[in-house]
This record gives sequence, structure tokens and C-alpha cells, in this order.
Amino acid sequence: MQIGIDIGGTNTDAVLMADGKVLATYKSPTTASVGEGVHKAISQVLASAGVSTEVVTRVVLGTTHFTNAVVQRQGLDQVCAIRLGALASRAFPPFSVWPDDLAAAAHGSSAILKGGVNFDGSPITALDETKLRTAADRAVDAGFTSVALTSIFAPLSRDNEQTARDIMAAQQSSLTFTLSSDIGNLGVLERENATILNACLTRMAVDVVASIEAALASLGIACPFFFSQNDGTLMSAEFAARFPVRTFASGPTNSIRGAGFLAGVQDALVVDIGGTTTDVGALRRGYPRESANTTELAGLRTNFRMPDLVSIGIGGGSLVAEIGGGAANSNAAATSNAGIHVTVGPRSVGRLLTEQALVFGGATLTATDIAVAAGLLDAGNPNAVAHLPRILIEQALAVIKRDVERAVDAMRVSSDDLPVILVGGGAPLVGLDAFHGQPVIRPDHGHVANAVGSAVAHAGGESDRIYNLDKMSREEAVSLAEAEAREQCVRAGGEPGQVEIVELDALPLTYLPGQSVRIRVKAAGPPAA
Repeated sequence: MQIGIDIGGTNTDAVLMADGKVLATYKSPTTASVGEGVHKAISQVLASAGVSTEVVTRVVLGTTHFTNAVVQRQGLDQVCAIRLGALASRAFPPFSVWPDDLAAAAHGSSAILKGGVNFDGSPITALDETKLRTAADRAVDAGFTSVALTSIFAPLSRDNEQTARDIMAAQQSSLTFTLSSDIGNLGVLERENATILNACLTRMAVDVVASIEAALASLGIACPFFFSQNDGTLMSAEFAARFPVRTFASGPTNSIRGAGFLAGVQDALVVDIGGTTTDVGALRRGYPRESANTTELAGLRTNFRMPDLVSIGIGGGSLVAEIGGGAANSNAAATSNAGIHVTVGPRSVGRLLTEQALVFGGATLTATDIAVAAGLLDAGNPNAVAHLPRILIEQALAVIKRDVERAVDAMRVSSDDLPVILVGGGAPLVGLDAFHGQPVIRPDHGHVANAVGSAVAHAGGESDRIYNLDKMSREEAVSLAEAEAREQCVRAGGEPGQVEIVELDALPLTYLPGQSVRIRVKAAGPPAA
């Protein structure tokens, strides 16, 4: 049996599955402690199913813990950032395009040193070993433990970064390293940003993994546990401790994968209505469609893989306000007329929904209250919203429908008649007659689709490199890329010998001299026992 857990900003969801069937589900407000939340979620689903811990063969977690740390600028380590590429890139040093508050939290030291490669793989300049050793000494003396190494054109050749790491590690063995060639792709500044983000989270990642290990041990669970990646696959706990940035946006990708699994479709548009936001993504061949553009996280441009998403501030905890007709967020009976204007979101009560919403005894009008008043959702005390004017309810639902439909339209890339899958705890907020007549599916257990996506995920690996076809054939380049993707999948926790190639794209780079091609390969396979 597998347990999938998704720790969101509002709720923690869990599911117990066996043979592709959901045996038990759990949803509760997220706790401050990751370990405490995991312990509670597992205990509840096992108790609901009436089974013991011995039957659990795998635990998979999706978490927003690391994303929230970056967004809130909390718990980040200061990093020594080294860029290999002098003199070519001194105009924009590391941290130069960072928001001031994020830079203050993460910037320990930085330097641009000799090294890097040209577009054809030839060295720009030789590595300066003396300065690399000096940088290692200075980092340790200043109390920094994490180093982010970025080389110009690292997707073409990672040798520069690996050699620099070996030199610095030999000088100071206490340092940990993040290499940009393991994180991002083309675009040195965006790749460097993503690399630094990973470096400033690695110590936190080790602590989170340790807390989950302790929670599982206290329950008597000895099976492997994994983390969800942001491409809809999973990775081992050890791998996650090294690459916490790969958990960014894992919640939406879990929902997309889980929605497709529950609905029994491989291609669809997925609408996940949570407690705070609605995320709209695309399911393609069973996996979330990835963004082809640079992505912005907490005000910082990055280029590591992320799902292609449209997010809006509408969820079950969204505040509902009546503009021009008086306050709508009180228990007092409200009068209304056709001239009122109703807003929904983007502010939300978040994880305090069960304390502050009207139906739960609070004094704040939320989208959940609207759904209960409309008879779309059975939750809390319906009498607490019986006073709400019909026009207020209708207009609030109309606003929700309009905004969600616009988000779905923005996610379309063709006129294909794809079904729309509605999941998440807030799915009842949107009727099955929405989306301009497109087929709409609201599957069973859709309120925990994110946890289902975790439970059914396979291990994943990816290769995203530039190859010079003047030096090898296209077939040789593809073979090398496939081999690397398979290796990455096994490193992430996949079962050797059962890894398959699930996606392959080859893009000729016409702006580079010669026959350069960017080959991206994705591999997936069942996790090792």
C-alpha cells in the first residue's frame, strides 16, 4: 500500500492507496511542524482504513515548505556564489538582479572567477585554482557552509563546474555544493539564480528530511519515502535533500497527475481549486505540461523546470466583499440590491478557514460560505449563512465562474476539445456547466487529487543539454541524452532496468554557429523498493 501526502499552505491532504484504488483520505489544516503534520496524516488514513503500519510499502510527500521559505525570506542560509566566466560576465555580478530583501537573506559572498566555456565547448579561460582555494577558505572563515557554482554555458559542458567543486572540496571538506548544470538550462543569470536558491535551502532540506524520518520511525514505518518533484515525478529523500528546488510547485503538479489518474485520461486541462488559490494546468500524455519560458519566483527570474500554470487568487478561503452595498463579512443579516458589486479574493483566510468562516462559527464571509449557502457544499453549519441575500450568492458564484473560465482559456494552446477536470477542496465552487460547453469531469476523491498524484507517481529523471552535431551524429547525441536521463531517474530513486523514456524534444539552435541542438529527454520508472 502507498501513502501520498501533500502539505499545502492551507491544508494537508493524505490518501492511502492499493492496486490503484483509494482506501482512505484525510484533509486537515496544515501544522507548523512538517514532521507533526506527516505523523498525524499517516495515523489518520491508517486508522480510517483499519490497517497497520506494516502494510505500507511507500510514502510520498509533496510540500510547499521550501517555496514558502523563499517567499517569506525565512530560514535561508547565506551562500557563497561563484561564477566561472571572467571577464565575460562582470557587468551583472551574482545577486545583482535579486530583490533587496531576498538578497539580504541569501547573499553571503560572491565572486566571478576565470573559467567557463564558449558555445563550442572550448574554454573561455583556464580555471584559477589558487583563487578557488582562497574562495573556499574565505567561505568557511565567514561561516558559510553552502556554495553555488555557475559556469557560462554549463548545459554544454559541466566539466568546469565539477572540477571547480573538486578543487574547493579538497580545500574545505565541510562545504556543500550546488552545480548549475544540475539545476537549470540556457540563460546564465536565471540558471545562477536557481542554483543559489537551491544552495540556500540545502541545510533546511536536510532538517526537513530528518524530521520526516523521525515521524515515520515513531509510527514504526520502515519503508522508503520520497518527495514529489515539480514535473509530476518523485525523487528519493536523499535526492530531495540535495535538490530542494525540485519540490517547487510540486503541489499543482501532484494535482494535475492525480486528476488525470482519477479521471482516467491522459490529456486534459486541470482546474485545482484549493483553499487560497486556483491553479490551472495542462495534462499532456499523463504528465504536466512544463513551461517553456523563464519563471518568476518571489520576484526572482529562474529557468529550472516548472509546470506551465495559471494561478489566480480564488479558493475556498477567499474573502467575499460587497462593494457599494455594505459589508458582507458579518453574521448580521444583509440587505442587497441589483446595484451591488461583489468581489471574491485574492485575500484569503488560508489555513484559518475552519476558524474564521461563517459556517464554522467565525465572522468572515468566505467562498466556502457562499458554496454552503448555494447548496453546493455540505460543510459546517448551514444556518450560519441562511441570511445571505440570494443576489449576493449568485454574484459571488458568477465572479468565481468568470475568473476560473478566463484562467482556463489562458491555458489553452490549441482549439482541441480537451476535457476540463475539476479537483481540489474548492471544486464545488464551479458548476459542471462552466467552460463554454467543454466536457467537465469532477472525479471521485478529487478533493485529495494532490495526494493521489503523490501516491501514484513514478521516479523521474531529465537531461537537458546542448550538443554539437559537427562532432557527433544526431543519433549519438540522442543516445547520450537518453542515457543521462535514465541515470538521473535511477539516482532519483527509480528501479534500474524499469526506466522508460517518456518524452524527447530536439530543438536546433540556429543562433549558434555550427549544428548545435538542444536535446531534452525525460525518463520515468517505478520507484525502487
